[in-house]
Amino acid sequence: MKRWYVIHSKASKEAVAEANLKNQGYETYLPRYRKERRHARKVDTVLAPLFPRYLFVCVDIEVERWLAINNTIGVSHVLCEGSRPMPVPEGVVQAIRGREGEDGCLKLELAHFKKDQLLRVLDGPFEDMVGLFAEQQDTNRVVLLLDLLGREVKVHVETQSVVAA
Repeated sequence: MKRWYVIHSKASKEAVAEANLKNQGYETYLPRYRKERRHARKVDTVLAPLFPRYLFVCVDIEVERWLAINNTIGVSHVLCEGSRPMPVPEGVVQAIRGREGEDGCLKLELAHFKKDQLLRVLDGPFEDMVGLFAEQQDTNRVVLLLDLLGREVKVHVETQSVVAA
């Protein structure tokens, strides 16, 4: 029976692994979202993997030669439990695909904070500090302006680690 399994790719090689697995006849899924990228005073939008260094492959491990996946260009290894690939729980891949828009990209919800809103850090090295919300960096991180040693410092904090103060 075909099931979905997780592939750990080499660094920044998710798309290479996906293309090479498809060329070998495997069904793959690399969930992506649109991410704003800032570089050299320019802002552009790129497709970024939802799970950096991970993608999914659908295979029947009882029938197909799944060990060959480990030797595919771009692939580091198949995630295993012992010596057998660890299947993804039923419905997970379908649930992720269900959040895709017509363009095939995931529609991710950003935090609903307003510029200059006071936020309290819940954990980590800045625990209990209050800062001003500056921007949403991506779906996982926000930028806060914290008062450290008498000056404002930009600090990157995970979105789930902050709440309105």
